[in-house]
Amino acid sequence: MKLRPTILAMSLFTLLGIFARAEPLKIGAAAPVVSALTDEGKTLNLGDVYKKNNYTLVWFYPKALTGGCTKQGCSLRDASADLQQHGVAVIGVSVDPVELQKKFKDTNHFPYPLLADTDKKVIKAFGQTGGMVAAREAYLIDKSGKVVYHDEKQTDKQAEKVLEFLKSKKS
Repeated sequence: MKLRPTILAMSLFTLLGIFARAEPLKIGAAAPVVSALTDEGKTLNLGDVYKKNNYTLVWFYPKALTGGCTKQGCSLRDASADLQQHGVAVIGVSVDPVELQKKFKDTNHFPYPLLADTDKKVIKAFGQTGGMVAAREAYLIDKSGKVVYHDEKQTDKQAEKVLEFLKSKKS
């Protein structure tokens, strides 16, 4: 009989965990204005980036210097000229520390900043519920700070998908 209160308490905590989960941002939602340290150890406020560019692509990846994350980042690096033509600023985000973000950026010659979201403030603000690492996804935010595009699970096609969306907006 003593087991019942324990089971009841565990069930309540499980339900609370389910309902406490953040919702992923939806198209048209206001993008979070949140700050984090860059690979250079400087604070970057995403709200400032949104205002300065036609678009800001905030891409999330689980772990620096791993296969899928490197493919994702390199696809954006290789398309940086095309993205710039559309006025897109690119910002990468993972929970890796500043030192690892710097190594990831330097190793792959990324022309954009990487945020070290060690306190998970950015991933939580964007509605990620994964826990230990960032989920692989990207949000495109326009100058007004609204989410206009979202994708998940892209690796080497990340830039291609974003550019397809941008080209469809001009048609």
